[in-house]
This record gives sequence, structure tokens and C-alpha cells, in this order.
Amino acid sequence: MTGDHAAILAHGLGGSGDLPVPYMYAMVGAAWALTFTFALIAFAWRRPRFDPEKPGRPLPRLTTLVDARATRWAAVGIALAFTIWVVLAGFLGPQTQNNALLGTFYVLLWVGLVAVSVLFGPVWRVISPMRTVYLLLRCTVPSRLSRARCSYPEGWGYRPAAVGLFAFVWMELASPNSASLQWVRTWLLVYAVVLLGGAWLCGQRWLARADPFGVYSMAVSRLAPFRRSPTGAIVIGNPFDHLPSLPVRPGVVTMLAVLLGSTAFDSYSASPTWRNFSDAVSRSAHGVPPTLASSGLKTIGLIVFISVVALTFSLAARATGGLDREQRRKLPGQMAHSLVPIVVGYIFAHYLSYLVERGQQAVIALADPFGQGWNLLGLAHAHVAYVLSAHPPVLAGVKVAYVVTGHIVAVIAAHDKALRLLPKGHQLTGQLTMMVVMVCYTFTGLYLLFGG
Repeated sequence: MTGDHAAILAHGLGGSGDLPVPYMYAMVGAAWALTFTFALIAFAWRRPRFDPEKPGRPLPRLTTLVDARATRWAAVGIALAFTIWVVLAGFLGPQTQNNALLGTFYVLLWVGLVAVSVLFGPVWRVISPMRTVYLLLRCTVPSRLSRARCSYPEGWGYRPAAVGLFAFVWMELASPNSASLQWVRTWLLVYAVVLLGGAWLCGQRWLARADPFGVYSMAVSRLAPFRRSPTGAIVIGNPFDHLPSLPVRPGVVTMLAVLLGSTAFDSYSASPTWRNFSDAVSRSAHGVPPTLASSGLKTIGLIVFISVVALTFSLAARATGGLDREQRRKLPGQMAHSLVPIVVGYIFAHYLSYLVERGQQAVIALADPFGQGWNLLGLAHAHVAYVLSAHPPVLAGVKVAYVVTGHIVAVIAAHDKALRLLPKGHQLTGQLTMMVVMVCYTFTGLYLLFGG
């Protein structure tokens, strides 16, 4: 199998014809699943059940192990050494698309971080190489130089992180050459300068609010069964109780809209409809190089998809009675946690084969990062196992399951939160617009996933 063919297979399913059931049946079935779920909980679920203040079951031994100084230093040391290894590969390794930096950056980091965070919690907070470098630098300079120069503007919220996430998805989906090592190296350099410079000014609060990967990990980790109690102990409990603990700060809806809208655009940009339209526009753009014309068009499309998600969700959250203007203005942020399951479900549906199969390529490349014929961990002669792409019906079923499950969890989370926020006379009617929007998200998600 050629590299290009493998990349195509690993990235998507290849069209609705691969579905194990008729395409329209999957669409209608998904919509009915959501509608039935909403109808059931609307009449049988009359009081809120999820509470982020629930104590959970303490895990004292796990807390002791995780919080041990040796564990922490080992985690940050391994993460920093791995980062240096990958960066060196980007500069000294083969300057081709098989370079280990590309696979690590686009696959292991972007998609793998979701899987790890959903399972174990906001791990990036611990292993972030930028946080480690900042702490090391702070230890080497006098205390008067290591203190923050100003306070982080709380009105910014997660907006800097949303900008960083958009910069990442733009480079991956809309830049003239996302596979260019020079582009990736430049992006990482800007990322390091912005984070370390901001931390020098505002301290670690900047890293917690502005690091796109840190905020990304924090948001999706709200579905993890593990969390910290108010005393700092690790507890295990119902993820539905953990989900509403997503901090309500400016930019939280924008950040989630970037994640969901960019993934949807990634699906759409691979469809024949978009490709034909893009080719026609590029040919008609006289005097503009086709690559730049295509990049500009993709940038507009990416912004449109993200804006549609942010606008429709915000309007649906506010479309309720019984509240004054100020209370309705706060509702999108207070309901933002219900977008997290949709984001996670759609990311896994769209990128699962990408993670499993392209992830193997990245690991194999990391075993010989400089193209010297090394055989680290015995991976020199390893081959990628296309366990998902080789079975399209199975992959299609998994994709549908992820999308539908994510939306069902979102409906349940939104309903439970609405019972806390909306006045009694509007608890049901106030959710109808949100329900319609989520059904539309489901239809659109499945339509895009299976080739439009």
C-alpha cells in the first residue's frame, strides 16, 4: 500500500457506500435516538441529578502515587525528553512527509491528547513541556525576576487558547502546505515564544488560560471518571457529575466551537462537492497562485463552519422565556459543557482510524527519527496494521456509534443543567430549540462523515 493511499484510508471512511446499513436509515435512526432520549428524560427526569459537588469515591493510594515527587519528576522529565527528541527529529531527520515531527504533532498530540484526557483527566497540565521549561527558568533566575509582572486579565478567559486552537486547525486544514516541516517548526516556535512570554508577564495563570493544548485537555477531561476533590485527593465517580464542572469563562463557547467546527470542516473539505467548488474558484482566480487561492477559500470555509457552530449554539441556549436579558446572556457559557460530548464523539468518529493507523506510522518513525537505520524497540521492520480501514463496515458502525452516543450524552447533560437554570414554567419549552439544534448537528455530522 502506498503512503498516499494509506494516508487517505487512515483519515476517512471513503463514502457513504461503505455503511453497513443504508445511509438514510442511519440518519433517521440517529435522529430518532436523540428525539426518543429527549422525550424520555423530559417526562421521566423532573429534577437535576448531576452535581459536580458530589464527593466521589476517594482513591488514596492512587493520590499518593500520582502526587509523589518522584512520579511528578519522572512524568515531566519523560515528557520533556520526548519533546526534545521529536523537535530534533523535525530539524535533523528526513525532510519529508515521513518525518516523525509531523505524525507526532498532527496525530499523537492532537488526537491522542483527547483519548488520554478522557481516560485519565487533564494530563497536559502536568506534562506540558512549556510549563516545565517555565518552571525551570523561574528556578534559575532571582526571585524578583521570576515574579509575575501583571495579573492575567480575567475578561480574556479562554480567548487566547481559542486563538491558539484556531491557529493550529488553520495550519492543518487551510494553510498552503500543512505537511511542510518549516511551517510546523515556525508554528511551534511562535507557540513557545507566546506561552513563555505570557508566563513571564502573567505567571502560570497565563499557561492555564492561554495554552491551547492545556485548555483542550481540560475541556475534554470533563468526561473522565477521575477528578480532584476540593481537598486535592483523586476520586472516581460518575462522569456526568464531572461534566458540569467545566469552568464558565469568556471564550469557552468559542473554544469548543473551534474544535467542533474545524472537525466538521475537515470532513466537508474532503467531499467531492467542496473539491469541485475549490477547483473552480482556483481556476477563476486569475493572477493568484492556485495554492494561495485554495488556502484563502479554505480559511473562509473554516471560519464559516466555526461561526455557525458558535452562533447556533449560543442562540439555542438563549432561546427561552422566564429569564431577563442578563440571565439569558450567561446561558451559552453555563450550557457549554453539553458541547463537550459532541466534540469528543465527533473527534473520535472522524479521527479514530487516523489515530490508530497514522499513529502507528508516527511511532515507527520515532524509532528512527534521524533516518540512520536505528532499530529502537525493535520497530525498524514493523508495518502498520490497518485494522480499521480494512473493515469499512465495522469502521462505519463505530463512527455512527460515536456520533450518536456523543449527542445523546449532550442531550442528557443539557437537560439536567436546564432543570437547574430555567424557571419551572420554561424547563421543557426552553430546551426545544437546543434539541432541534442538536438533531441538526447529528444529521450534519453523519452527512459529513460519510462523504456528503
